[in-house]
Amino acid sequence: MYSIYAGSGIDEKAVSEALDSILSYLGESGDFSLHFVSDDEIRALNRDYRGKDEPTDILTFALSDGEAFPSFEGEERELGDVFISLESMRRNASAFSVPEDEELHRLLIHGLLHLLGFDHATNDFASEPMLIRQEEMMRSLGFSSAGT
Repeated sequence: MYSIYAGSGIDEKAVSEALDSILSYLGESGDFSLHFVSDDEIRALNRDYRGKDEPTDILTFALSDGEAFPSFEGEERELGDVFISLESMRRNASAFSVPEDEELHRLLIHGLLHLLGFDHATNDFASEPMLIRQEEMMRSLGFSSAGT
């Protein structure tokens, strides 16, 4: 179960379908929220929680980062929260010469992998196991445009 908090310009149905595909591919489920925010909002979160006073494309706050969150039998486990800056996502899409929906799918996968406990020390797509898996998922799920 997830909740999407979207502003204008987001097709919530398409996002929901993408999330369902990603979760099914991973064989995972859980409770999380997805927030689409501005650069100003994500910059404030990045400053307050990571000490970096700059906007970023995505921030995740996984409940597994600290003490285990209690859950009861039959309840979906709590995963955490994902925040995506649409402005940063659009800049990335332009910089990488990919469609915006492709970059959005990449961020959705990236955020879910973080919520599930995956991490990366660098942004090296050739050597970071999480990023390699992310790109494999992009191709397997048909989210990647030709040549990427």
